[in-house]
Amino acid sequence: MYTFGSVPAEGNKSIVFQNLKAKLSGPQADLAEVYQFLIPEFKIGTLDALVVISDELVKYDQFVESVAWKIIDILRILLNGDIDKICANLFVNDKSVDQYLKTFQWDIMKFRAEKSLQEIAEILNEEVSSIDTLMKSKLAHYNQVKGSLQALEKKQTGNLSVRNLADFVKKEHFVLDSEYLETLLVAVPRNLYKSWNSKYETLTQHVVPRSSQKIAEDDEYGLFTVTLFKRVVTDFSNRCREEKFVYRDFKYNEDEMENQRKEFEEMGATEKELSSALLRLAITNFGEVFAAWIHFKAMKVYVESVLRYGLPPDFMSATIKPKYKMDKKIREILNNQYGKLGGALSRETQKDEAIEEYQNLIDKDYYPYVWFQIQFNVKKIAS
Repeated sequence: MYTFGSVPAEGNKSIVFQNLKAKLSGPQADLAEVYQFLIPEFKIGTLDALVVISDELVKYDQFVESVAWKIIDILRILLNGDIDKICANLFVNDKSVDQYLKTFQWDIMKFRAEKSLQEIAEILNEEVSSIDTLMKSKLAHYNQVKGSLQALEKKQTGNLSVRNLADFVKKEHFVLDSEYLETLLVAVPRNLYKSWNSKYETLTQHVVPRSSQKIAEDDEYGLFTVTLFKRVVTDFSNRCREEKFVYRDFKYNEDEMENQRKEFEEMGATEKELSSALLRLAITNFGEVFAAWIHFKAMKVYVESVLRYGLPPDFMSATIKPKYKMDKKIREILNNQYGKLGGALSRETQKDEAIEEYQNLIDKDYYPYVWFQIQFNVKKIAS
C-alpha cells in the first residue's frame, strides 16, 4: 500500500519534505519509506472548474484502476494463475511497480502541463479507453480460439465412448469399398465383454459371424469392430443402446482423419501464437495503464491541494509507503503536526462559494492534509 499526500509547503518544499521524512523514517521513527511526489504546475483556471475536475478525476481514477486489474486478470489467465510470474512481468517504464511509485516523474512529453487539467485528463482517459477496447478485442479472439482448441482437446481425451478414435484404428480393421457390407465400431463397458461376445451376432439379422475383434481398451471400455450389412446399421445401433453398448458413428476415411490431425495441430499452434502475442501486449499495456493511473493520482493531489490550501499553489507532495501495521501511527503523527489546518481554508479564499461547495462534498473520511491511498497487492488480490 502507498499513500500520496500533500501538506502546506510554507514557501520551502525542500525543508517541509525533509521534516516530514525525518518524522516518519528517521532514526527515531522507522514507520515508513518517504519519497518526493513531484507534480508540475498546472493551469488552474477558475475554482468552479477545479471543483468540476475534482469530481471527474474520481471517475477517471476508478476507471483506470479497473482497466489495470483487467489486464492483470489476463496475465493470470495466460500464466496459469502463477502469482510470482505475474508480478515478475509487471513493469512501468522498464521499472518495477514499486520503483516506479518511488521515483515517479510527470511525463512532460506526453502530457504537457501547459494544457488545462481537463485536456490532460481527457487525453489520459482516451488513451486508457483505447487500450481497454483493444485488450477486450484481443482477449475475445484469444478466448474464441482457445475454446475451439479445448473442444478439439476433449475429443482427444476421455474414454473410448467419447474420444476421437483416429489414433486407435487401422485400415485392416475395416471392410472398405464394399457395396453391401460395413464395419462399425462399438465401445463396450469392460464388465459387459461377455455379454457383447454372446449377443453381437444376434442383435439384428445380417451380422457377419465372428467378425468382432477388440482393437483398443482403456480403464472403462473396450473398442470392438463388427461387420454387417449396411441396411441393418440403424437397427443394430438402436439395439446396442438397449444393451448399453456405445455405438460410435465413425467412418474410416484417411483424408478426413489427416485433416482432423492437421486442424488440431494448427489450432494448437494458433493458440500458442495468440497467447504469446496477448502476453506481450498485456505486459506493455499494463505499464501504460498503470502510468496513466498514477498521473491521475498526481492530478488529484494537485487539485485537492489547491482546493484545500488555496491560491497560489504552495504545497509539498510526497509518496509514503507505510511499514507493516504503521498506518495508524503515521496518521497520528500527521494529525499532531497538521491538525491545526483542520480543513480550514486560507483567508484569501475562505468566502469563495465554489470552495465552500467543494468542502461540503468531502466525505467523513477527512484529514486536515491531502491523503490518497493506493492498494496494489497483486499477490493478495489476484490469488
